[in-house]
Amino acid sequence: MITREEALTLLAENGVKEHLLQHSLASEAVLQGLAEHFGEDAELWSRTGLLHDLDYPKTESCPERHGLDAAELLAGRLPEEALQAIRAHNSEHTGTPVHSRFDVALRCGETVTGLVTAAALVRPTGITGMEVKSLKKKMKDKAFAAGVNRDIIKSCTDMGLSLEDFLALAIASMTARAGELGLLKETA
Repeated sequence: MITREEALTLLAENGVKEHLLQHSLASEAVLQGLAEHFGEDAELWSRTGLLHDLDYPKTESCPERHGLDAAELLAGRLPEEALQAIRAHNSEHTGTPVHSRFDVALRCGETVTGLVTAAALVRPTGITGMEVKSLKKKMKDKAFAAGVNRDIIKSCTDMGLSLEDFLALAIASMTARAGELGLLKETA
């Protein structure tokens, strides 16, 4: 399996810019948290989270290829279950069916990062001290982080987690890497 260092190099070689890299690192954190919660392979799940948008710089204007091209680029570097999750994370455009808990985890995990990041950026303390109830309130406000698909986040129940538990896990996973993700704010 591809190492984290090789994955980061591959992201750079494929034109992944800072903003997308931050999303990929946040997805890596959430997928690791989910894998640990479910007793799955944390290295595999986190690496898949890190690499799921590898093709985005090239497929941004061709959404029906996003995920499919990444899986092709990663063939032989990740096992088939990871490639399937990458293809399925954009199932609305690729038509790839969502089957496994891993597929659902990647879809939910990478989507929730946008909501958590946006909430952290408007809070005076960043992600520090973020609570599930405040994140749920932000989630109900359709104008807040409008590009985040709430229905995908809510599909966390398809992997056996309540919305509250999933949001708590996402917050905790991203808080653990808040410095790397740029989600800490200076306090006076």
